[in-house]
Amino acid sequence: MAICAPSYGFFCLLTIQTVLIICVSTPTAGTHLFPQHYTMIHWAGRIEKELEKVLQHVTGTQQMRSIYNEKKSQFEIKRNNPKDLVERVARDISKLLISKRKALQKLAKEAELLQKEHVWQDGVTENAISYYDSKADSDYTEDGEEENPLEMSTSLELEFVDDPNFKNKVNYSSSAVQIPTDIYKGSPVILNELNWTQALERVFIENRREDSSLRWQVFGSATGVTRYYPATPWRAPNKIDLYDVRRRPWYIQGASSPKDMVIIVDVSGSVSGLTLKLMKTSVVEMLDTLSDDDYVNVARFNEKADAVVPCFRTLVQANVRNKKIFKEAVMHMQAKGTTDYKSGFTFAFEQLLNETSAPRANCNKMIMMFTDGGEDRAQEIFEKYNWPNKTVRVFTFSVGQHNYDVTPLQWIACANKGYYFEIPSIGAIRINTQEYLDVLGRPMVLAGNKAKQVQWTNVYQDALGLGLVITGTMPVFNLTADVVSVKNQLILGVMGVDIAINEIKRKTPTYRLGANGYTFAIDPNGYVLLHPNLRPKIINFREPVTLDFLDAELEDSNKEEIRRQMINGKSGQKKIKTLIKSVDERYIDEAMRTYTWTPVEGTDYSLGLVLPTYSENHIKANLSDQILQVQLPYTKDFESLLPNSFESEGHVFIAPREYCNDLELSNNNTEFLLNFIALMEKVTPDSKQCDNLLLHNLILDTGIIRQLVEKVWKNKDLNTYGFLAVFAATDGGITRVFPNKAAESWEEDPEPFNASYYRRSLDNKGYIFRAPYRTVRDELLNPENDTIGILVSTALEMTIGGKTIKPAVVGVKLDLEAWTDKFKILASNHTDNRQGSNTCGPNRGCEMDCEANSDDLLCYLIDDGGFLIMSNQKDDWNKVGMFFSDVDPYLMYALYNNSFYNRKQSFDYQSVCERMPSSEGGAAPRGVFVPTIADFVNLAWWTSAAAWSLFQQFIYGLAYRSWFVTDEVDAEGFDSKERSCVMIQTQYYLSNLSSSYNILQDCGNCSRLIHAKRINNTNLLFVVAEKMPCNTCEIEKLSQEEEEFKEENPCEEMTVARYRKGPSTCFDNNITENTSDCGRGHSFRPSLCTLLLVQLLLLYPVVSPHLHFLQ
Repeated sequence: MAICAPSYGFFCLLTIQTVLIICVSTPTAGTHLFPQHYTMIHWAGRIEKELEKVLQHVTGTQQMRSIYNEKKSQFEIKRNNPKDLVERVARDISKLLISKRKALQKLAKEAELLQKEHVWQDGVTENAISYYDSKADSDYTEDGEEENPLEMSTSLELEFVDDPNFKNKVNYSSSAVQIPTDIYKGSPVILNELNWTQALERVFIENRREDSSLRWQVFGSATGVTRYYPATPWRAPNKIDLYDVRRRPWYIQGASSPKDMVIIVDVSGSVSGLTLKLMKTSVVEMLDTLSDDDYVNVARFNEKADAVVPCFRTLVQANVRNKKIFKEAVMHMQAKGTTDYKSGFTFAFEQLLNETSAPRANCNKMIMMFTDGGEDRAQEIFEKYNWPNKTVRVFTFSVGQHNYDVTPLQWIACANKGYYFEIPSIGAIRINTQEYLDVLGRPMVLAGNKAKQVQWTNVYQDALGLGLVITGTMPVFNLTADVVSVKNQLILGVMGVDIAINEIKRKTPTYRLGANGYTFAIDPNGYVLLHPNLRPKIINFREPVTLDFLDAELEDSNKEEIRRQMINGKSGQKKIKTLIKSVDERYIDEAMRTYTWTPVEGTDYSLGLVLPTYSENHIKANLSDQILQVQLPYTKDFESLLPNSFESEGHVFIAPREYCNDLELSNNNTEFLLNFIALMEKVTPDSKQCDNLLLHNLILDTGIIRQLVEKVWKNKDLNTYGFLAVFAATDGGITRVFPNKAAESWEEDPEPFNASYYRRSLDNKGYIFRAPYRTVRDELLNPENDTIGILVSTALEMTIGGKTIKPAVVGVKLDLEAWTDKFKILASNHTDNRQGSNTCGPNRGCEMDCEANSDDLLCYLIDDGGFLIMSNQKDDWNKVGMFFSDVDPYLMYALYNNSFYNRKQSFDYQSVCERMPSSEGGAAPRGVFVPTIADFVNLAWWTSAAAWSLFQQFIYGLAYRSWFVTDEVDAEGFDSKERSCVMIQTQYYLSNLSSSYNILQDCGNCSRLIHAKRINNTNLLFVVAEKMPCNTCEIEKLSQEEEEFKEENPCEEMTVARYRKGPSTCFDNNITENTSDCGRGHSFRPSLCTLLLVQLLLLYPVVSPHLHFLQ
């Protein structure tokens, strides 16, 4: 018969554990006993009472409530109505975007008229065109190098002035021009483009005169020329400048409708060596022309075709993650077998035309075929799938230099409304993998005014240093006729107007929502353009900043539904209980939040507002009468801000907010405070140039904290209580630390709304303890010389006129050494007056305690994130602030395994990691290196390829003059030592267990007793345990540290695609389209001298160090 039936397993296990605990706890003569359950509850109670008594007495929370009540005539409590707020902000943002739309429409209209009136000049020369070349004033060369004599600049010379709105030096009387490195500036096409776009300067200047808040106004031409206003030198961080406006996210979005693309790559045996490398890089560059509105799949084919990523069975969204997976898979392709075009095209058509529930762009459908050539035309495949309607365009790319007949490839493209391109060498990759956009733009041009719609982009990093921006785009069409009465179908380019995200933020009521209230906005992909957690750590100009709303916060089903409704343009409100990650990303709190959302009219964006319950009301100071009666600098409240008062009243930190227009911001808080004081001596706080809500609330809080210092803090000897400092911070932006010397070690953010302790205190009841964060890698501290302060904070909650508010946070810094001694005494029997206390005697056992028996008994205070706060062990001095698993992994695992702690994994998609060194030797690489064009221009690569390239160039004579005359600038802006990556972190948080529990941790050869009890009104867990007599437990080592998330097998990590909504309009077909221009083979006259010179120039930098060495 079974001892325990399965249905009673839990109760049976609990009974057995209880019996074991009783057996282990049974006293024998002269033994030290593990403390009884009621003893430890008593210790926890004493700790709780001592903390409550001392902290209330020293911080003065009760007195602070009284001060607020005394001053209630100087403020009123206003209601935050989330629906009204979100609707008002949405209207303000809509007005802002509409004002920029007018400038955009004017520019696009004028550009089309200017180009129509322009007379083409065949014989135009560079000297005849006057323009400012933005690269002319940039430092592209390394120190000591001479400028390239082949590139003589004819640029205008301009003077620039600093403009903080642009974060740059600008010239308002001129526009600037940027031409990609691989485009010859002196070609007739470029010179004519420069000529007619020069007249756009007048429109740029008029727009700025009408709206001084306009930022960059940009015209991106289909020829690659960028003209922008105001003029500023190009940003050039010492690498090859690969910036091409046609590859920017905003240009791609404005130049064509969304795409469903299948890329098929010929990997037959004839494709090898340099041709295979060119083909791989061409595919990588092609993927970079896709945006989040597009869908893509990539397949390789020889006798048969299969997806390069096996689990991508259908088209997937062309987001950053998926494109990265594709690029890595493409670089692994190997050539073998024979070519069968039919297999590749069959795979592609079935991907595009099969009915599926999977999301698609449902607009432009296309196949991009990369091959080295072949005789097959696969006509029967096109007859089966694509003719006569030709709903799928086919683009063909002949890669490498070979002697195959390209006529079949030309025929395939021309017979399917596509285009034929040749990529014989590296220099042709970028230009020929992006020009297909001109073909896709034809239906848009032919649609005329219907297609002239302003579109707003995802968030991305501005190439000129403005930071995060969104761009309004509008296509510009060629209105000239090809021949008599035949409408032109070419797109001239895309007009763009930038709006800085900070400009949109200024429309939101940041400070009236409190520290944990905020606004956010998302686009139809679910990506945030506004969110307090949108903080990209690396600048990547090649990709937009794509942080999903569900990744910006901790995901749950409620937020999924909110996101879906926002994407669908709905309005709504929902109050939910959700998990909140702390600012320092070490803690998780469970809190109530009210989400309210509404669409932004005239855009695809949707705005949301998040409000905690305690932020439904806010304080609005009403100090006008007091300010008019006496000049501010001479009031006592204001004097307490002056540095000469710090010694007696404590140090003041002031939140670096824009209180007034003329206030100079500074990262140094002392300097900012002095700037503030100086400004207040010149202007009155009710000045129109100041934000009255911010400034008056700051002055109100200054007076309240001053009185707290006078009435409470000055009368306390902090050393007596074991405190290093006492402090208070307010919603108004004042933080005061007493005494003044304590400010030297104060490391908290001077902006309370950004401080982790402040925000966590508002979301939690009682006192929040936090030790200075430490890891096992940190240097050891010396108890005799190093003072460790434990930060303890609590929110001031009060009700005035029936309205509850939390206007401030108060707290102290505990002296760890003093309070560790007090902790051991409070958890001991030496001062215990309880009857029946177990004391040691010759014939009886005695209970161990945390002071007398530290060699045998472990006593800890651990915070709600699992970090050590206090210990009775001498050796733990250097472990305070560590994650407890690094202190005692077995004990931490027991606490987690017995449900004292829950855990939550979270991902950081905006992290930065060190760039991994390229692997050498026989070991397989951990990550696949995906080369860019910049990497191919790298001298090391060219050294190995130069000989083969020279041979090919002799045969085919292909030279791209401007490709080799490169300026050393990196448009991408990457620091080569860093790369973007995804980090994963596990946060731990206390469960809802409120009682005390006994645990028996059994490790096979040994066991120990553990007791755990929450300290009420704090975030602390009191843990008492026997020392582990053995280390044989097989446990999971818990970790809290952030580490890189390495997606070893993307197919295993596949998740269901998140809901999104594509653009509502599509221009993919027009019956009047002329498809006869579909590409043709090009032959170039070989230039032997040029080719020899090019090869020598490329080899010289590699050889020159050795020549210098020989000298």
